[in-house]
Amino acid sequence: MGNRREGLLDAAIGVVGESGIHALTHRAVDTAAGLPPGSASNHFRTRDALLSAVVERFAARERANWEDIAARVCPATPQELAQALAEFAQDATGPHRTLTMARYAIFLEAGIHPSLRAQLAATGARVNAWFRNWLRIAGSGDPDGDAPIVMNHWTGLVLHQLASPDPAFEPSGQLTALVTAVIGPRHAKAAR
Repeated sequence: MGNRREGLLDAAIGVVGESGIHALTHRAVDTAAGLPPGSASNHFRTRDALLSAVVERFAARERANWEDIAARVCPATPQELAQALAEFAQDATGPHRTLTMARYAIFLEAGIHPSLRAQLAATGARVNAWFRNWLRIAGSGDPDGDAPIVMNHWTGLVLHQLASPDPAFEPSGQLTALVTAVIGPRHAKAAR
């Protein structure tokens, strides 16, 4: 049952990521999953229940992607942090483009539905904690203050790449400039 449920939710993420939030219907999910009509509604009685489950599933998938990168790198300098963020941006706009498109569609929907906003905040707390820790390790003296600066830029960078894809997308340079400007001077002082 868990595999069918996850399959339905992954199909729903595909629907949202490829066609937008308004395309999310039980019927569209059944079709995308290749299952008989009524399959999605058997698991998720209402559209709100389906959307809530989609948020949980996409958050789990994004955490898994983040954990994959976090398992391979532990950035100890601003430059290493920028490179890890660049890798994550390329992953989010390349192999995981549909998942990221779904993320942004759901974020916009959260502006209308406060319950989604609360759910997104709760599901993103772990990734946010890891990121603040990465900032601390890379030399930030104020990870709570620096995190929104860096992540808001990263979010805009990814959104721009999704909206206007550039085949030569390589965000390392601008992320290195940003991260170095935000935490580099403090890192340099700490290293002396």
